[in-house]
Amino acid sequence: MGGKGAHYRVAPGGEVAGELTVPGDKSISHRSLMLGAIAEGQTEITGFLAGADCLSTLGALGALGVRIERPQAERVRIEGVGVEGLRGSSSALDMGNAGTAMRLFMGLLAPQRFDSVLVGDESLTRRPMERVAGPLRQMGARIETREGRPPVVIHGTPELRGIDYRLPVASAQVKSAVLLAGLRAAGRTRVTEPAPSRDHTERMLSAFGVSVVRDGPSVSIDGGQRLKGTAITVPADFSSAAFFMVAGCLAAERGLLLRNVGVNPTRTGLLTMLKRMGADIRLHPHGAPDGRGEPIADIEVHKSRLRGIEVPEELVPLSIDEFPAFFIAASLAEGETLVRGAQELRVKESDRLAAMAEGLTTLEVENRLLEDGLWIRGGTGFSGGIIESHGDHRIAMAFTIAGLAARGPIEIRDVANVATSFPGFLELARTAGLSIEAA
Repeated sequence: MGGKGAHYRVAPGGEVAGELTVPGDKSISHRSLMLGAIAEGQTEITGFLAGADCLSTLGALGALGVRIERPQAERVRIEGVGVEGLRGSSSALDMGNAGTAMRLFMGLLAPQRFDSVLVGDESLTRRPMERVAGPLRQMGARIETREGRPPVVIHGTPELRGIDYRLPVASAQVKSAVLLAGLRAAGRTRVTEPAPSRDHTERMLSAFGVSVVRDGPSVSIDGGQRLKGTAITVPADFSSAAFFMVAGCLAAERGLLLRNVGVNPTRTGLLTMLKRMGADIRLHPHGAPDGRGEPIADIEVHKSRLRGIEVPEELVPLSIDEFPAFFIAASLAEGETLVRGAQELRVKESDRLAAMAEGLTTLEVENRLLEDGLWIRGGTGFSGGIIESHGDHRIAMAFTIAGLAARGPIEIRDVANVATSFPGFLELARTAGLSIEAA
C-alpha cells in the first residue's frame, strides 16, 4: 500500500464484534526511545509501536550514536549513552511524518555540543515549529526555522538555563520539549499549563529516576539529573482504539472488547464525550496505577443510541487526536453537536477541521465549519462517496468507520500514511467485521 494513490473502499453496513488488541501507544513509544537513549544502562521496551513515525525516532537516535536492537518487532533494547553521550550526525535527521518526534528532538538536541538539522516529509514541512522554538530560545537555545516551519536547524548550546514557562495553549509536545531541554539546563525548569495535556513525559521521567515535582497545573524538574535505564511496557494506543470504540457504538450489537488499552486520564476525553452522548462503554481496569506507570484497562463497547452534545472546552486538549473519530459519532447522534476551542486541529497532519467538514459534506451530513471547531446536525446516516483524506491517517481511518452507517460504498483516497500510526489497521478492521478493500 505504498504511494500517494493508495485508497480504501468500504462496503456499506455491517456489524463489529469480538476482541481486538490495537498496536502500542505512539506517544509513549516515542518517549521511551528518547529517554532510554539518554539513560545510563539498558532499557527494555515491550509493546513498542513499529509504525513509520516511531521508526523515524529510532533511526534518528541510531544516527546520533545510540545502539538499539529489535529482537522482535514490538520489543526494543537500548544501550543508553547518558545525558551527555549523544554524538552529532553527519547528515540531517529525517523525522518522516512524525511531528511529535521533530518537536521533542528540538528539546533533546538544543543543549547538545553539536549542531543538528531536522527534516521531514511534505506534510511535516507544513507544520508549525515556532511554538517549540520560542520557549527553547528563552532558555538560550539557538534554533532556526524556515518561516516557522521545517527544516529546523539547531545550533547546540550546552549552557541552557532553566525557565518558568507558562504555556499559552495546552500542548504536551511543547511541555515535553521544554522539560527535555531542562534536563541539561542550569537551575529549575517549570512549565505551567492553562489546561491539562498528556502527562506521559512526566510519568516516564519519574520511571527513569528523575525527580519530577507536580504542583497543580505546573510541573518542574531540576537540571543535571541523570536517568537510569529501566523496563517500559507500552500499552495499546488509546487514539488507535478510538476508531473501534466509535465503531462499537455504531455497530457492536453483541459487544466489542478492546484489550489492554492505555487509559491515562490526560488522554481519555473521548470516553467522557461518548458517555455524555449516551454510549454504552465499560472499563475493566488492570491493577492500581501508582502515578509513575500508565493505567491500563480493557474497554467494552456496545451499540448505542447517541445524542448530540455541546463539548466542554476543557475536554478538547484531553481528546485532540480523537476528534476525527468523534465527529463520525456526532454525525450519527440525534440532534446537534458543537465543538469549539479546537483550533489546534488546524495544524495537525492536515487541517482536520476542514478535512472532516469536507468529508461530512460529501457524505451528506449537515455541518458548519467554524474557525475553532465544527457544528454537526446528526442522525441521518451517511451517503456513499469519495473522501479525500489529504494524506492524514486519522481522517482516513475515521471515514473507514463511517462505512458501518453508510447507505453506499465509501472510497477514501491517499491512505498510505495510515501506517505511520497504525500498522495492521486494514487487517484489524476486517477482523472486527468491516468489509474493506485496499488498492
